[in-house]
Amino acid sequence: MKDYPLVSIVTPSYNQAAYLEDSLRSVLEQDYPNIEYLVVDGASTDGSVEIIERYAKRLSWWVTEKDRGQAEAINKGLRRAKGEFVAWLNSDDLYAQGAVTKAVAVLLTNPDLGLVFSDVFSIDAKNEVFNTMRYGDWGLMDLMSFHIIGQPGVFIRRSVLEKAGYLDLDYHYLLDHQLWLRMAALAPIRHIPDFFAAARFHAAAKNVAMAAEFGREAFAIVDWMQAQPDLAPLFNEDERSIRAGAYLLSARYLQDGGQQGRAFVHYLKSLWYHPATAWREKRRMLYALGSLVLPLGNLRDRYLQKRSRKVRSLELQEYTSLFDYAQTKEK
Repeated sequence: MKDYPLVSIVTPSYNQAAYLEDSLRSVLEQDYPNIEYLVVDGASTDGSVEIIERYAKRLSWWVTEKDRGQAEAINKGLRRAKGEFVAWLNSDDLYAQGAVTKAVAVLLTNPDLGLVFSDVFSIDAKNEVFNTMRYGDWGLMDLMSFHIIGQPGVFIRRSVLEKAGYLDLDYHYLLDHQLWLRMAALAPIRHIPDFFAAARFHAAAKNVAMAAEFGREAFAIVDWMQAQPDLAPLFNEDERSIRAGAYLLSARYLQDGGQQGRAFVHYLKSLWYHPATAWREKRRMLYALGSLVLPLGNLRDRYLQKRSRKVRSLELQEYTSLFDYAQTKEK
């Protein structure tokens, strides 16, 4: 299969039986003919292992054993990966049909790239799209100021990953972003204006249940960047926008976690450090303020409902079939 270089995909999983099968199928039903699929389960007790066993013959390797968290589980799979290109898909997210083929085509025709990333849909527990996360032609400086890439839409050149090193076990929430920074310092990255994946948001997801932790890790990454010889000069040139970006990220997660007061404080700190950076989230900032001073309920929820209706009416019909893995189950 010389025309189809091997692609290794890792799925880390722990007690995600409600979503795991759809995630597995979204990889196994890709049209790309040369995929190595590795599943790393953290000794789940909710029926996940039984689901994995049903698909075991179609997996290249899988294991169920205790680990120290998501980063270690992903690293375990990445270290076994043999593919020229690699990616990981969490056990509650989905690949769009054709995602691997599209990503490989770009990586093959651009051998200088360390990674590519697409736009990503947000889906709920029922696989319904309620938002589109669109990115831009971002590079290293954008990542340093906390322009966040949707991890499910990322595909990596393994040779650059190995030079950068694997995921840092000290990070549990922005572990992917810290890796993208290390990789972008070594090789160019590229945005693909397409949808390779959908990221799931639900009550037990880290981005909802542990919202405050994302900000803490953003501030830890700020300290880390200052100590890196290849990043420190860039950090010193643009420190205020970087710090503003960290507070902006923290505010977004706090807001999504329902902590409107703390979110608004962090929005204000972002404004103080670098108004132009903070203003890119002006709508969220105003919703946070409105939720504090107006008796209108949760304005953010109302905004998301309105956004969800708009997404469905304008875009969902075109993309629904790309994530249609829930209709039939393997027996």
